[in-house]
Amino acid sequence: MRNRIFAVLGIAILAGGGLAYGTYNFLQASPVTSVNAPTQPVVVAAADLQLGTALKKEDLRTIAFPMGEAPEGSFSQPDELLGRGLIVPLVKNEPVLGAKLASKEAGAGLPPVIPEGMRAVSVRVNEVVGVAGYVLPGNRVDVVATASPTESRSDTTSKVVLSNVQVLTAGTRMEQDQDQNKPVQVTVVTLLVTPEQAERLALASTEGKIQLALRNPMDTGAPVTPGVRTAGLLGGKPVEPQRQVARSTQPRRVQEPQTAIAPAPVPVPSVEIIRGDKRSTEVIK
Repeated sequence: MRNRIFAVLGIAILAGGGLAYGTYNFLQASPVTSVNAPTQPVVVAAADLQLGTALKKEDLRTIAFPMGEAPEGSFSQPDELLGRGLIVPLVKNEPVLGAKLASKEAGAGLPPVIPEGMRAVSVRVNEVVGVAGYVLPGNRVDVVATASPTESRSDTTSKVVLSNVQVLTAGTRMEQDQDQNKPVQVTVVTLLVTPEQAERLALASTEGKIQLALRNPMDTGAPVTPGVRTAGLLGGKPVEPQRQVARSTQPRRVQEPQTAIAPAPVPVPSVEIIRGDKRSTEVIK
């Protein structure tokens, strides 16, 4: 009885395994019927492209997107984009959109990157001013100016004159160093500022010295600081500026000394007495 049960079980296992193996071979041998869904061409970046790049034919290629799934503002022909500049960087296979391109008249390079109403101002820096080369394009910095409002050295003051300013370029680079963000030694840094900030920056760099302070990109605050003077830095009491008394331009009149006038004597009461042909005055006491 027991041998019969084992025999039936073995036959069932063999039959099931053979059926599964046959089904697998049949599915592998069957041709795969593909569904030809409609597609449309979309122009994408053929490689990583930097900010300000003038697009060339070798920078672009087309890939097929499902019909109706193409991103808004995409292009279907690379010829439509040749010569236009990028205002944002692109990565490989990223669709090229109209919002990421400068106008056809703007050209390429730095000018089309500057937003409307803003200005690009370059300042000369050294290893110290440029935060040891860690000020890279895309960073945010504060500008600290050191100058004296008077000719006195004791009035020299350091103060933050610009806050949360974007760095456009470092030297001639418009992109950060891709090798693990290593420092890049440059002599000129270009900042993106408003026209009013451009005036303050030009005055600060001309009348005194400037220092760049690197910020955390997540820190968007702009604290107002009173500035620090030399006396306050050393722990002393700040020297108050001397007040200058305004002098009149009119000639000063010289007052002549006045002679004191003696008061008139108080009259003494008296009575006139007439006796015949004689007159006399008697003082009343």
